[in-house]
Amino acid sequence: MSESMRGSRLGATSYEVDSGQFAPRALTTYVCVDGHRVTMPFSADADEIPDTWPCSCGLQGIQMGAVPQPKQTKHVRTHWDMLLERRTVKDLEDLLKERLEVARAKAS
Repeated sequence: MSESMRGSRLGATSYEVDSGQFAPRALTTYVCVDGHRVTMPFSADADEIPDTWPCSCGLQGIQMGAVPQPKQTKHVRTHWDMLLERRTVKDLEDLLKERLEVARAKAS
């Protein structure tokens, strides 16, 4: 039972090895609408670097020299769109005429 943990003072010696090298970096600068600049390091061989980055003021910073692409929105299908998938405008006009005749016959 003579096993014990070796201790050291707080902050006395670092046991990390400093022999490693960092991967090459590329600095990317982002500018928000208020003019704040944020510079972020990314790996030099990164596949995609984002076009926007959040600024400390809460706004989105845009990468310098890049034009942000508008987000593609999905077209919302309306009732009219779904109706036109099932019937043509001519069919709808004929159906409207029939229903108007029925409604007028009931009214008189």
